[in-house]
Amino acid sequence: LRADWFRIGVCTVGIVGCLMSYGVLQERVMTRPYGEEGELEFFTYTLFLVLLNRLMTCSVAAGTLAIEGQWAQFRPVAPLWTYAAVSVSNVVATTCQYEALKYVSFPVQTLAKCAKMVPVMVWGTFIMAKRYTSRDYLIATLVAVGCTLFILTGEIKSSAAANMAMSASLSSLFGVLLMCGYLGFDGFTSTFQEKLFKGHQMSMQNQIMYVTLCSAGFSLFGLVTSGQLLAGLRFIGRHPDCLGNMLLLSLSTTIGQFFISFTIKNYGALIFATIMTTRQFLSILLSCVLFLHPLSAGQWVGTIIVFATLYYRAFAKSKGKNDPPAEPKDVEGGKEPLLPASNPAGDGQPAAQGQA
Repeated sequence: LRADWFRIGVCTVGIVGCLMSYGVLQERVMTRPYGEEGELEFFTYTLFLVLLNRLMTCSVAAGTLAIEGQWAQFRPVAPLWTYAAVSVSNVVATTCQYEALKYVSFPVQTLAKCAKMVPVMVWGTFIMAKRYTSRDYLIATLVAVGCTLFILTGEIKSSAAANMAMSASLSSLFGVLLMCGYLGFDGFTSTFQEKLFKGHQMSMQNQIMYVTLCSAGFSLFGLVTSGQLLAGLRFIGRHPDCLGNMLLLSLSTTIGQFFISFTIKNYGALIFATIMTTRQFLSILLSCVLFLHPLSAGQWVGTIIVFATLYYRAFAKSKGKNDPPAEPKDVEGGKEPLLPASNPAGDGQPAAQGQA
């Protein structure tokens, strides 16, 4: 019991620390101009950032396998198409996430990620044949209501959108649609990752290495065919500080990816979608302070609804034995705990990133 508390605590600290750094650097790269006064320009080559990110993650995963002498894990453990499926979903989700920052503010994007449990539950039902309790659906609904209230009661436009030739309402709508795309594809990514771990004897490094290698290939193909590869290289040649920011961003998300994969492998996709509450709330506060995003009273109410709901969920799950367990059931009728009984109260949702 104490070991579970400790491990989940380590996962929480690792993911929160890495992804808060990642969030700040992401907002810096995608929404703030580079250069001197009068010669300012924005970084617009999203796939270039994805490529750099995935190459670093793949290199670290391969290096870790080599250091540990796990040479057998350099071979694909699952069919290559399964790695590619996770990769495509991850690249699309990440691209939607980066692009959304051009249209909506970082606090909007961050709070929207709290609704990740909704697509995770949907994909879990279809892919893993899981079943969830009415309380799980109620919590997901309250989170969605809080996010909707946040969007409807205040300014959500990104500062970068001021430089675009489109109306504020159209910009905000496009940003919200991109975030919906992110949530859908990211929910599929983490759920299919969980399915791979359960269906094959693969290490975290094996999955990370092959998924990010495929992602790097897809990103490079997109850059070459769109003619953005040379343009991106010229941009960082003019602004080397942008390259420094992107390298730090990639390092943060690389380390975070190992924490994320460990969490998914050992505790499942839904606890991963829950462990991010603290990170999301702190990220919103930090962004409001660093990048001056004032929130309206209605937006604060929406924020409180979301995080109060998620903290209640974490606290209720941590009671474990005293509450009816929320357990999905597989098609054979065997039960798999939705959350471990020792789940700490400081959980939340994301990113995955994957989020990254």
